[in-house]
Amino acid sequence: MEISLVQGILLAIMAVLVGLDFFLEAFFVFRPLIVATLTGIILGDVELGLKVGALIELTFAGLTAAGGTQPPNPVFAGLMGTVLAYTTGCDTKAALGLCLPFSFLGQYVILFFYSSFSFFMGKADKYAAEADLKGIAKINFTTMAIVSLSYGILAFLCTYVAQQPMIAFVTSLPKVITHGLEVAGGILPAVGFAMLLRVMMKGKYIPYFISGFLMACFVEMSNLLPVAMLGTVFALLDFFGVRQRKQEMDELIQASGELGGNENVGI
Repeated sequence: MEISLVQGILLAIMAVLVGLDFFLEAFFVFRPLIVATLTGIILGDVELGLKVGALIELTFAGLTAAGGTQPPNPVFAGLMGTVLAYTTGCDTKAALGLCLPFSFLGQYVILFFYSSFSFFMGKADKYAAEADLKGIAKINFTTMAIVSLSYGILAFLCTYVAQQPMIAFVTSLPKVITHGLEVAGGILPAVGFAMLLRVMMKGKYIPYFISGFLMACFVEMSNLLPVAMLGTVFALLDFFGVRQRKQEMDELIQASGELGGNENVGI
């Protein structure tokens, strides 16, 4: 299926907004699950967007920017994964493998901008020394506009302008390569989730992990809603348990303080 000019423009506008959110890390709509779902809505196939987004989200779950380092770009992963699955009709797992070059492209573009923006620092220091708030705001708005507009331009070029070469390239791939991409696409979510668990996994979380594993693998369910509800139950139990323990500790401290204050212990 082909992407129309209107759809290409809408995808570019969406990329501008989520790219700005990725720059600011304000609402986290730049995550692949959200980006792919929005892309599916624009293309008229929400189910495809959800499937691709869920797969890519697991892959990128453990990839987080730290300091000056930048992981592969999640915006272009969610966007192009859905677009490739829509235009070429390839499997969602193969789309995950095919979208990675675009994710790397977004990563290199953002690194280029972040490096180039160092030239603004001299001006920013000058405005800060002069307490020029308008000058600092001008620099911030300029850099945000450059980054967000670059997302829109790249998204339009990749989704609308270059869609025919992409379709021709994917359809010309030998079956052994497409099958290899499907296998890699099936492995990558497990790798991404394992990277996340390596950072987050603690002994006290093991019961939750085992419970979710049992529910997902050994209990027949039409969808994953029961697993999500079980996770909600665990989250609520932990939330109310921590609040109750804090309340009990505050009462204990208050009682011990009152007891110590009424007694005048001397030598």
